[in-house]
Amino acid sequence: MLELIAAREPVFYFIGVTTGQSSIMKVFPKWAQILGLEAVIRGIDLPIHAPDEDYRKVINFLKNDPLSLGALVTTHKLDLFKACREMFDYADPYAEKLAEVSSISKKDGVFCAHAKDPVSSGMALEDFVPRGFWDNGGEVLLLGAGGSSLAMSLYFSREEAGNDRPKRITLSNCTESRLVSAKAALSGCEKHIEFRYVHSPSPADNDRLISALPPYSLVVNATGLGKDCPGSPTTDAVLYSENSLVWEINYRGDMIFMKQALAQKEAKNLHVEDGWNYFIYGWTQVIQEVFHITINTKQLEELSRIARA
Repeated sequence: MLELIAAREPVFYFIGVTTGQSSIMKVFPKWAQILGLEAVIRGIDLPIHAPDEDYRKVINFLKNDPLSLGALVTTHKLDLFKACREMFDYADPYAEKLAEVSSISKKDGVFCAHAKDPVSSGMALEDFVPRGFWDNGGEVLLLGAGGSSLAMSLYFSREEAGNDRPKRITLSNCTESRLVSAKAALSGCEKHIEFRYVHSPSPADNDRLISALPPYSLVVNATGLGKDCPGSPTTDAVLYSENSLVWEINYRGDMIFMKQALAQKEAKNLHVEDGWNYFIYGWTQVIQEVFHITINTKQLEELSRIARA
């Protein structure tokens, strides 16, 4: 039974599946000291694809509890927004476009929903995708069609990217309904990029998609497998194309997908990236929104150092 207790001190919430296992529960108190934030963090765990009534109960609580300042949302970004859209006073353009919420905050009495993933995923991608990489003719394969994949697709298709973008992005997912909603959310993004939506009910199906990619491609595990649920969206038999980038956006869990890619790192000259920077950028983007502060580059480096320690 979902139990929510009124806050007796300022509280910043983490809405997820297994929040107690996240590093942020130990990291945030140290970050709060550095940033001068007088607040504690508290987790709210919900099962994947929870009932709409549970999402509405959480949002009603956050909206009306005075000392509940806001929240970061993982895993439930799409389902929560769908169930609670009318409960927010304001939703930013990314939240409206992607029909998701990753940041819940309050400002001057206005209850706000923001989608920060297009910003944080873009920052993380810029850390490891070399400039001019897409001149080599590679493609992007996003395993999973949830909020993270939609955000990355939006990042790649933004106007300011110019010609520094892949020519084709494929989203694969184990359920067809999610692909249908992803296609609707990304309508209008096809100006510069060809989008494909592929039903891949098994890891072997994803293996076939990966093996068909040209060299210099990017493959991303955005399924949640390896963190929210055990396992991998690929099998041990997966074969990557040479000189490709492989991004495991998880930073904790069994991370089998990453281990499978690392087994081919030398032979295929792969760059294999974990989700650490994505984790840092995602949290700091939301913290800035919830606490109405700006985190500069020097502070960001210090927060990352503290978290790694």
